[in-house]
Amino acid sequence: MQKVDEKEKIEQEKRLKERMLKIKYKLIVMSGKGGVGKTTIAVNLAYGLAIMGDRVGILDIDIHGPNVPKMLGIEERKFAISELGIEPIEVLPSLKAVSLAFLLEDKDQPVVWRGPLKMIAIKQFLSDVNWGELDYLIIDSPPGTGDEPLSVCQLTPNINGAIIVTTPQDVAILDSRKSVLFAKELNVPVLGIIENMSGLVCPHCGKEIDLFSIGGGEKSAYDLNVPFLGRIPIEPEIVKSGDSGKPFLYFEKERTTAVALGRVVKNVMKQLMGENFC
Repeated sequence: MQKVDEKEKIEQEKRLKERMLKIKYKLIVMSGKGGVGKTTIAVNLAYGLAIMGDRVGILDIDIHGPNVPKMLGIEERKFAISELGIEPIEVLPSLKAVSLAFLLEDKDQPVVWRGPLKMIAIKQFLSDVNWGELDYLIIDSPPGTGDEPLSVCQLTPNINGAIIVTTPQDVAILDSRKSVLFAKELNVPVLGIIENMSGLVCPHCGKEIDLFSIGGGEKSAYDLNVPFLGRIPIEPEIVKSGDSGKPFLYFEKERTTAVALGRVVKNVMKQLMGENFC
């Protein structure tokens, strides 16, 4: 990623606006803290929308821990450059992905960047990637309310909404509330809160175990007057699914957690489209 002069900066901003105009809905997936399964949600949301026939892009702006490629099973791929710009990696005919991981020579290589460099990289992903016509751009943000989500919210014209992922316990709820207020402060509509890891599905009997408590995310949504998008239980297989690059919602579609993920995808669409979605 290189610094740009003033003329190039103006041209880049023009390209960014033109590319974003071709995308109907731009959504950022956030969490107040790490370890709540935010990237798992973002990947399954993107996959769920794509297999329903929508044209979807997923942008991984977690500069220091870009895990989207691994969860999609494409971590060995590299970008190609065309006359139209940086070409995103095709996951499905209807799903494209972009991540800094596709630029790294070694997947174990740390990215040691301060805020300004991260902002330049995010701006380049928005302006110089040949996204084409998309129904959805899902932006997977790192945990917290730092440089990356701030940059993308400020750079992306007319961002349509933030999806907040939390787990039910109090420490996660506390941080998720900060993400909701962060989005509101930046005038980004909050589409709702997802309560992830909401109970454990026993692999032996199929019953749910109250592992991290249940209901904290729903209560937080009620308290903050934002929609509740649903609760998603844990299953051991979802860990294997992420590690093997096979999104759970599609490859394990009959399981309890996959069904819950499917409901969340539909609830997101309802928040965006209202009565026009059925």
